[in-house]
Amino acid sequence: MTQPFSADRTPDRTETTDPSVEERETSTGSRENPAETPFAARAGAFGEPGAEPLTGELDLEDRRALRRVAGLSTELTDVTEVEYRALRLERVVLVGVWTEGTAEDAENSLRELALLAETAGSEVLEGLVQRRVRPDSATYIGSGKAAELRDVVIATGADTVICDGELAPSQLRHLEETVQVKVIDRTALILDIFAQHAKSREGKAQVELAQLNYLLPRLRGWGGNLSRQVGGRAAGGVGIGGRGPGETKIELDRRRIRTRMAKLRRQIAEMSKARDTKRGERRRNAVPAVAIAGYTNAGKSSLLNRLTGAGVLVENALFATLDPTVRRAETPGGRAYTLADTVGFVRHLPHQLVEAFRSTLEEVTDAGLVLHVVDGSDADPEAQIDAVREVFREIGADKVPEMVVINKADAADDLAIARLQRREPNSVVVSARTGHGMDELRAAIEANLPGLEREVRVLVPYDRGDLVARVHERGEVLKQEHVAEGTALHARVSADLAADLEPYEDLAPIV
Repeated sequence: MTQPFSADRTPDRTETTDPSVEERETSTGSRENPAETPFAARAGAFGEPGAEPLTGELDLEDRRALRRVAGLSTELTDVTEVEYRALRLERVVLVGVWTEGTAEDAENSLRELALLAETAGSEVLEGLVQRRVRPDSATYIGSGKAAELRDVVIATGADTVICDGELAPSQLRHLEETVQVKVIDRTALILDIFAQHAKSREGKAQVELAQLNYLLPRLRGWGGNLSRQVGGRAAGGVGIGGRGPGETKIELDRRRIRTRMAKLRRQIAEMSKARDTKRGERRRNAVPAVAIAGYTNAGKSSLLNRLTGAGVLVENALFATLDPTVRRAETPGGRAYTLADTVGFVRHLPHQLVEAFRSTLEEVTDAGLVLHVVDGSDADPEAQIDAVREVFREIGADKVPEMVVINKADAADDLAIARLQRREPNSVVVSARTGHGMDELRAAIEANLPGLEREVRVLVPYDRGDLVARVHERGEVLKQEHVAEGTALHARVSADLAADLEPYEDLAPIV
């Protein structure tokens, strides 16, 4: 059985179960360091695609071991360092199941879970990863490992276990019965963070709807002893023989939750009308819309502030922004467009949140251009890009033109940035904190803005100055001259504006 680890001591060699530091014994009896073993051979033992198959089974040691992820302890001497828990931090143990990918991928996922737990206001004591073909249907990590997890909880004094995945109601119940402390999954953790950060009326309604949608199948009851009895006149005058168990407490709770969810959906639909009206007005005025989207804590709000001076909240925390912010901006050529900051995405974003925030995410689907912001200093930025694009596909925004913005260049490794640029040819490297690359980003936005499909050369009389103003506001002026007959313009404009300028094309001198 795996021994529990203390955060303030270094495990000796006999206690270490991490395959990255412990030598393994080969089938011939010799000992070998896995760091010197070809990756294909080690991957084949785990049954990964494209690897040379060996036995088709997991390595026995990996299957039996709960792997400790080092460096996850976040013990604080002063609880006032955390904003969300003024009195006491929850002490949590993280546990994940490694089913695919490399060990580094599994540890990166658990480190992200640790950041989520810290944002929610907890103190991370331990992080454990177990290698399995698939999560156990009863207890997520298996009955034996659940018992070992109970020992770790007792040794560390934890009061909560957070699982790196969405657990079924039965898995939550069985695991809680074994470890004897509160167990929550990744989805509940993200919902809790959203509930803490929601500020607007619409944001609070969206979060509550997602929470109720998550809670509905996870209600717990105690059977008929909490039923609402009916009989006598309440049963239609049937009297003796007509008294039945009636509606139980859990059935009553479910009915109330469904009623509340229906009311929230109506409220969100009403509140989204204002945003729909504003988007419709922008479309009628042919003002192109640009949406800033990307992984949580990638620097989207900082980028909005740098481009527009919006002054929105910027915080080094996950999901600091929930309510969309729309600001007006101009290209270097003077063309106006709107820039919208949206909620961040994350790996395995709960489906309940995507559904509840669908009206907010329409800022992305209705945009003419998406600035996909990536944290260039992250340990695995490619995985962030894939996770965001998966959400794009889910909300129907995968057909919107996309430009990748590699942010935090001041803190990123040059080789990592070069690798990202090779993978994403249509990308710009910036630093929203220092302002590096902002001129290149503005020029790239101007080049990628949609809606200027017509190039015109016109001579507009001076009494039609309104048309000249519309060209400057909604189009891109390439050249302008003032002559005796009027204003000579060479510009790129939208189709509807080109139709209004068509009577003055024959009058235009060669510009």
